[in-house]
Amino acid sequence: MFKKIDHVEIVTDQLDRTIEFYTEVLEFKIKLRDRIERSSLGVPMDLVYLDLGGTVVELISYEGAAVEPAPQQEHLGYRMMALEVEDMQKTVEYLQTKGIDIVWGRESARRSRERRSATPTATTLN
Repeated sequence: MFKKIDHVEIVTDQLDRTIEFYTEVLEFKIKLRDRIERSSLGVPMDLVYLDLGGTVVELISYEGAAVEPAPQQEHLGYRMMALEVEDMQKTVEYLQTKGIDIVWGRESARRSRERRSATPTATTLN
């Protein structure tokens, strides 16, 4: 019945900067761009589909409509996206050269250390 997650949608108010982060830092590839002249909010909506190893992130940007920022406190719903990497230390060093802050996970019985990198949303891109 269900096979895999087809895509994840992320709404941004900084489309170009978000595309730059995903393509130039995280090495996603632009799969498709589209524009809907009248979205459900009554304004134009730009869509950009980014691919990384078969996982697709759909970036959505509304032109001329205010969209609430992501919550800063723990909340129900989307929390993060985790990417599998070949070498964690090299990845951490690479992300640091790009000015990306690293968020450290809890100690666990299975691993001595688990590292996660924060992905940008409209509110975390500087």
